[in-house]
Amino acid sequence: MTTIGISGHQNLPDIARRQAEHDIRALFAQKPGPVTGLSSLAAGADHLFAQLLLAAGHRLHAVIPCRGYADTFNPGDLAVYQELRAAAAEVTELDFAEPSETAFDAAGKYVVEHCDLLVAVWDGRPAHGLGGTGDTVNHARELGRDVLISWPEGVRRT
Repeated sequence: MTTIGISGHQNLPDIARRQAEHDIRALFAQKPGPVTGLSSLAAGADHLFAQLLLAAGHRLHAVIPCRGYADTFNPGDLAVYQELRAAAAEVTELDFAEPSETAFDAAGKYVVEHCDLLVAVWDGRPAHGLGGTGDTVNHARELGRDVLISWPEGVRRT
């Protein structure tokens, strides 16, 4: 079984979201057997990945960074988070009492350390804080994990 992790930006320009959707669908289409997807279920790229994973009939393993994680979502994203968490075949909640950059960094590292391939919906720029996508990609590269970067050339986040 192939295990694919996700890391990506929460606020995606429409063109980046469309590119990520195309790339993730293509990735799932080329995998011959069952896939387990690892995701912290953050808004944006993680939600997109998890929705496409489940729609393709694959297995979701949610990696929840901390207790109180649901409190970090706006109402619309919270509903999606709750739906995806309920659909997960497995849930791992890390032992952090509350949301923090340290908890988010640990979740990213967990995803990387338990996947064969990391999908990064990432503009290539350094992380804005500890635990951002840039940090997760760097960790994956340090461990020699395969990384698929999905981002349209020349597009910047606002």
